[in-house]
Amino acid sequence: MRTGAEYLASLKDNRRVYVDGVAVDDVAHHPAFAPVAKTIAELFDLVDERFAVGGVNRLFVPPRSREDLTAFRAAATVWAEHTHGWVGRSPDHVGAFAAAFAAHPEAFSENLATNVVAFQRRIAEQSLYVSYAIIPPQVSRATTAHEWDGEFVQVGVVEERADGIVVRGAQMLATGGAVADEILVSCIKPLTAEDADFAISFAVPVGAEGLKLLCRRPYAPAATSRYDYPLTTRFDETDALLVFDDVFIPWERVFVYRDVAGLRRQFFDTGAHVLGNWQAQIRFAVKLRFLAGLARKVAAVNGVDKFPGVVEKLGELASLTSLVESAVLAAEYAAKPDAQGMWRPDAQALYGVMGLQAELYPRVLAILRDLVGGGVLQVPSSVADMTSPETRPDIDRYVHSPGVSAEERVKLFKLVWDAVGSEFAGRHHQYEMFYAGAPFVAKGHAFRNYDFDTALAEVDAFLASYGMESP
Repeated sequence: MRTGAEYLASLKDNRRVYVDGVAVDDVAHHPAFAPVAKTIAELFDLVDERFAVGGVNRLFVPPRSREDLTAFRAAATVWAEHTHGWVGRSPDHVGAFAAAFAAHPEAFSENLATNVVAFQRRIAEQSLYVSYAIIPPQVSRATTAHEWDGEFVQVGVVEERADGIVVRGAQMLATGGAVADEILVSCIKPLTAEDADFAISFAVPVGAEGLKLLCRRPYAPAATSRYDYPLTTRFDETDALLVFDDVFIPWERVFVYRDVAGLRRQFFDTGAHVLGNWQAQIRFAVKLRFLAGLARKVAAVNGVDKFPGVVEKLGELASLTSLVESAVLAAEYAAKPDAQGMWRPDAQALYGVMGLQAELYPRVLAILRDLVGGGVLQVPSSVADMTSPETRPDIDRYVHSPGVSAEERVKLFKLVWDAVGSEFAGRHHQYEMFYAGAPFVAKGHAFRNYDFDTALAEVDAFLASYGMESP
């Protein structure tokens, strides 16, 4: 398993990552990417015997027993706790997808199945950080790629060669792509038979010739200090639009080729969608727990943690957080092995809580906002106010709480602002709401995986137990 230093060294390649119209020479040292790259390196350095199975990281390997599944959760929790859940696409996310792919080569075309197995083996043996881009550009949500103006807006095959394919177009949303080793490119949006050119799945090195990453506005460079923006300065994943200018993909890196049905099989028949999103909910539970801790601390610092109204809000926050934590454990408890021996977290429990994520997260933020009130607005402009002899005496006198110094109070409220009000916080608000796709998509998964047959049978049995006769 590679070290953090080895990971950082690997980022020095030919990748073309753009910010403000300019290509970045070295992402490992650029202020937009260095902080999150350092965080990812720290994750690799955390790997120890808790992660080990067969000499590789178990987060990149399909769980083959209930014990494997429990160990997977424990390892994923270690990584999530290091980032407090604020890195949404850490290496274990796509790693879990690849593990499930490899456990089910039968879900892929016979001539491509070995590629999937080799891909997972490479991730595990080399401890690769793989991001993914599996959503088409938002040109139109009413139609699919074959109806859009302009050829190959969504990434698709423009040429088939004996040694591989050439792809052109764009795909989103490569979270962390700028600091990843490789990117899995596919399409989770349903396509039609006319979209065969776009029904592809492949892995591409970030430094591949002809590939460009156009990043959204990075927030880390604008942060004045870690004291002022403690989350932004460590965990700002950069989302990116991938642009393929006739990029060559060797056949050994292709997993689905011009196969609309194959796209769905790779995600759902393999169990990849369940395993990968179970990892996501493990992370989400850790993040909600962190926000609950923030709320509890703010209430205590403000001296209102015994007020009935505040206790009610903290109780609601505890309930919301417990829902996610309980669903993670329920999915593990009700897990079963599939036909290929991979243990899948229970889909009903998993998708049930995923269907509420777009509502849970905004409600958690709303409670935290309510508890902090104007406290996050009346804080010094930056850490410079805390060190200036002209302003520090006033801050010490007027910005403190009983038993809490001005420095610690300001530090706490700066952290809360970075969680609820900064640009970084705004991005996370939107990100968590659409983490599993549009809310109707997430609720659709919950609908399809809930045991309505049993519920309906109970209703029908009760209806059949009485008629119009007198009591």
